[in-house]
Amino acid sequence: MSKLDKEAARKRRHKRIRNKINGTPDCPRMCVHRSSNNIYVQLIDDLREITLTSASSLDPAVKEDIDFGGNKEAAAEVGKLIAARAQEEGITKVVFDRAGYKYHGRVKALAEAAREQGLNF
Repeated sequence: MSKLDKEAARKRRHKRIRNKINGTPDCPRMCVHRSSNNIYVQLIDDLREITLTSASSLDPAVKEDIDFGGNKEAAAEVGKLIAARAQEEGITKVVFDRAGYKYHGRVKALAEAAREQGLNF
């Protein structure tokens, strides 16, 4: 399977997932995107179509603690950061959108770190 086919399959899975979940102001959608070198996460209110808060392995708060942004340790740091930023906004409950990626490795590390910091999903 070529890289292009894998990405197209992931996008099809993400579209299927997005038909089933929706973010609201009280319970936003936590969307994860991963590249080979970094990981990104956003809390999105789909009703108003805005991003409430975001975090990534490129944030200065995370970048000083990690050497490389494309591993599980970086994902866990990003998960802790997004949970802290969500609590500052008064958000405790989210809907997790894995964006077509398997719940495995970096995506799982990010989700579990966010749960440990107090986010419910």
